[in-house]
Amino acid sequence: MSQFQTGFAQVNINPPLGSAIYGYYVPRFAKGFLDDLEIRAFALSLGEKKILMFSVDACGVDTGLVKRYSKTLEEATGVAKENVFITATHTHTGAYLKPNNMFEMEEEPIHRYADFVETRLVDAAKLALADLKDSKMGFCVGYAPERVAYIRRYKMKDGSTMTCPPINDPNIDYPIGTLDQRVNVLRFDREGGESVILVNYGLHADTINGELLSSDWPGWMYRTLDKALDGVKCIFFNGAEGDVGSTNVHPMPGDMNDTEISFDNEMKSPGMARFVGRALAGTVLQVYDKVAYVDVDQINVMRRTVAIPANLPTPEQMPLARKYKELHDAGKDEEIPFEAMELTTVVAEALRMCRMENGPKEFLLDLTGVQIGPVALVGIPGEPFTDIGVGIKEAEGWSMIMPCSLTNGDEGYFPMQSAYDEGGYEARTSPYKAGVDAVIIQGGKALLDDMRKLK
Repeated sequence: MSQFQTGFAQVNINPPLGSAIYGYYVPRFAKGFLDDLEIRAFALSLGEKKILMFSVDACGVDTGLVKRYSKTLEEATGVAKENVFITATHTHTGAYLKPNNMFEMEEEPIHRYADFVETRLVDAAKLALADLKDSKMGFCVGYAPERVAYIRRYKMKDGSTMTCPPINDPNIDYPIGTLDQRVNVLRFDREGGESVILVNYGLHADTINGELLSSDWPGWMYRTLDKALDGVKCIFFNGAEGDVGSTNVHPMPGDMNDTEISFDNEMKSPGMARFVGRALAGTVLQVYDKVAYVDVDQINVMRRTVAIPANLPTPEQMPLARKYKELHDAGKDEEIPFEAMELTTVVAEALRMCRMENGPKEFLLDLTGVQIGPVALVGIPGEPFTDIGVGIKEAEGWSMIMPCSLTNGDEGYFPMQSAYDEGGYEARTSPYKAGVDAVIIQGGKALLDDMRKLK
């Protein structure tokens, strides 16, 4: 019987200073570095099958770029393009890997960076494949500590719904949703090589802000684990994080240490990234020595296409949407009668309406499943809400299920049905019609069921 093997590599993808930073609806250009941006690659091999998995320090990687990158990787390594799994960590202080140039910035630097990342993906893939070593896998579930993550959507006392309301706003009533604090951990012990930890947890990597490039809290988690565990490397796949942030709207003593309130009412600073990264590294350390080892007798990749109706604007909505877009494009946000996160919401909503005025009527999106023995990953090409991840985890027949956001594409938010009823940033800006949650959950479960039947 062929031996299960794994390989790891990491490469730098720092862009030049002056590069555009992606993550908000305001233009930002890199003035320096807090820490390096990286690609971390993980290769799997069993018999004739090989799988390449990548974690990219970016807010998101465009679906078209993923397809291009996957084809290039197939040509460079011989690994089938269908067996490529590319996720973004969702750092909001990384460079553009999206084509939508909302600020009319110079296009050429953005394209050059996309080309550079393509080259580095190939480098990382070759290094990871060259590093393949006989491996055994163990899994365990840890639980994130308090004060790391919070549902960021709130019902207000006036009956409205708001994403990221102001700190200590007396109008805040209660959060809408429940956290999934499970931190999924896979440990790969490799003969004659470093061990690899694969971590999966759903939380926005948006704790810094500003114009200094950074891998945000995932980078702090990596560096903390590197120092705490000799001969261990880490790769991170973000979970269902669409409605989860790191801001406590009712701060406890100490919550404001080494942090500040950003333009969008959230706690952000390098100190916040350090805290979150260290806290989650601590969770990994708690379970690292207690993984349950399992046989890996199969590895597989499967895709499933789901059809999702589009969230099209009405003719009545378009005049105001065009007005807000024109003001935003002209740099006149101060003339739009909102502020902070409410301003971000109406601007993003207007951009969505203008972009989709003439369709399409539906979107066809690919879910990507990866089987590693009795463990499965489900890649979703956007930002699912927590309860979508929880719903997918309820599929039967697996020892562990890891929903992974922003995988093989970045196609926006996937909110729950209730979010459309209540309003708020994510549902108002999502390109998808209400009911997208059921489509993703059902599609994910069907994908897992089909993959479980593979031999």
